[in-house]
Amino acid sequence: MKKVKIRVIRRMQNRCPWCGDDPLYVAYHDNEWGRLVSDDERRLFEFLVLESAQAGLSWITILRKREGYREAFCGFDAEKVAQMTADDVERLTHFDGIVKNRRKIEATINNALLFLDVQREFGSFHAYICSFLPDGKPIVNSPKTLADIPATSAVGDAMSKNMKRRGFKFFGSTISYAFLQAAGYVNDHIEECFCKNR
Repeated sequence: MKKVKIRVIRRMQNRCPWCGDDPLYVAYHDNEWGRLVSDDERRLFEFLVLESAQAGLSWITILRKREGYREAFCGFDAEKVAQMTADDVERLTHFDGIVKNRRKIEATINNALLFLDVQREFGSFHAYICSFLPDGKPIVNSPKTLADIPATSAVGDAMSKNMKRRGFKFFGSTISYAFLQAAGYVNDHIEECFCKNR
């Protein structure tokens, strides 16, 4: 009996093109970006730390240092980070696992204190974020291409302005919007992306 050779054609998943083919970036896109973080305050603080560290840099640079940030900043425990001292700042300016920018390190500690203040005022950081969203619900956009995804929005601008007024550092409009996208409060997956409706 003649063996029949079966050719398997694997269909490529359509993804947002910004993640390219870097395995770390692809995994981040597929499993995290745009997925709502509503009941994990530590995860929200993690995104706050990482996004503010990104200011002026590429996201992949920070993503590659994510575990270094986890080690440097107490597993993203905001209460522990808020207790860090000038000695910790000095130590971290020599730690290769993160971006060794003194102002950003100091900003992370400052932002941890303010993150805790917001939690006390609103009950959770999630509730604070929702206060900027129409009807308190995540925004789902319908970009057709990468060029259709904005760098910021009215919601990002409003949140950034409020955070700056409260004293948060390295959280301008663009970073604020990137945070909202990362934590799933804004879904900006392009229409053809397989993650769009997940």
